[in-house]
Amino acid sequence: MFDPKAEAMSVDERAALQRHRLWGLVDRLLAAGGVQGRRLKETGVTGGSDVTLASLRDLPFTTKQDLWEHYPFGMLTAPRDQAAAVHGSSGTRGRPTLVAYTKADLDLWAAMCARSLACAGASPGSIVHNAYGYGLFTGGIGIHQGAVALGATVVPMSGGMTDRQVRMLIDLHADILTCTPAYALRLGEAVAAEGVELPALKAGLFGAEPWSQELRTAIEDVLPIKAMDIYGLSEVIGPGVATECLEQDGLHVNEDHFIVEAVDPSTGEPVEDGTPGELVFTTPTKQALPLLRYRTGDIASLDRAECACGRTLVRMSKVVGRADDMLVVRGVNVYPSEVERVLLGSGLVRPHYQLIVDRRSPSVRLLIACEALSGDPKDRLVHALHEALGLTAEVFLLPAGTVPRVEVGKAVRVVSWEDGHPPLPGLR
Repeated sequence: MFDPKAEAMSVDERAALQRHRLWGLVDRLLAAGGVQGRRLKETGVTGGSDVTLASLRDLPFTTKQDLWEHYPFGMLTAPRDQAAAVHGSSGTRGRPTLVAYTKADLDLWAAMCARSLACAGASPGSIVHNAYGYGLFTGGIGIHQGAVALGATVVPMSGGMTDRQVRMLIDLHADILTCTPAYALRLGEAVAAEGVELPALKAGLFGAEPWSQELRTAIEDVLPIKAMDIYGLSEVIGPGVATECLEQDGLHVNEDHFIVEAVDPSTGEPVEDGTPGELVFTTPTKQALPLLRYRTGDIASLDRAECACGRTLVRMSKVVGRADDMLVVRGVNVYPSEVERVLLGSGLVRPHYQLIVDRRSPSVRLLIACEALSGDPKDRLVHALHEALGLTAEVFLLPAGTVPRVEVGKAVRVVSWEDGHPPLPGLR
């Protein structure tokens, strides 16, 4: 562990720490007088001592819409001249959200990413091959800072230039790989094509997009590693909010800095542990842009059982999907990751696929483009999807290499077909 005192703290000790930090957050939000402070006053909160961990559920939510409406610096609780950096989302769903960081926020972020790397077995002296993108996106720089804080050697590759990535993996003997899961798969296939081995590589931290256990298996089949999930979002801090350990049984949430809840996406009411719900985070120790009950849109469940690794932090499941990613096809609700689970779990197709929502007529169709390993498993896949998801989809088996591979950024798993030519050849 990077910080055993914090990561293995007793439940009662952590609750006391959270309560104290929550009081401080509420006092700061009230003093700042912004939208979050005004909402607290409207609910009758006059100071931090009015709030308990049990009553947190009764406080108002904060949403991405709030960040958009007060763009770019309207929600700061620290003076603007104390902002040491600005990061933000990729903007794939519209305009980006910008988040400011003080120097203390950056130090906190680095420590959280150092914890994440240690979860994957990294230690001082490790070589971390960092293929997350650098820039406004938090992935690359977050992991970079964490590797430095851990005392590891970081190789700042960013995304793309796959041939060069393979060369650096071979020459520098990295033991830790960090990138999106889709790009890890691409790198593994490139290594296989080169006919080389990577004996030093032992673990990978893959995040920035939902991915299934079946994709984990596919990655571990092409790379000599344990593939672990890392979770974060720029609004909360970036990568390092939660990470799987070597047990690969849920992501440990750094609860001393991020108080997590799971709520019903429709009602906002808390759900029981073990039940999938929308993750909600409160960030009591952030300075520039702390958030109270921020609705992430990410769907996962929480587990408070002990972990064999010794960490006492609550664990979240892998993210099933985003609330706004859910597809509704002829009355059936399904997340893309559920389709991935069926496709890759079948053992009949390569781990590359794309879902096409055909909206050219009022009767929406779901088309699934994939590449068969051999033969014609179309009927079996259609049956497996219907049995597992209650979904009737049309499966198109395309030649190897037809489905786009990821070189930079996140995989585009779902596309919409509104009119004109099909997004991939062979569809109809």
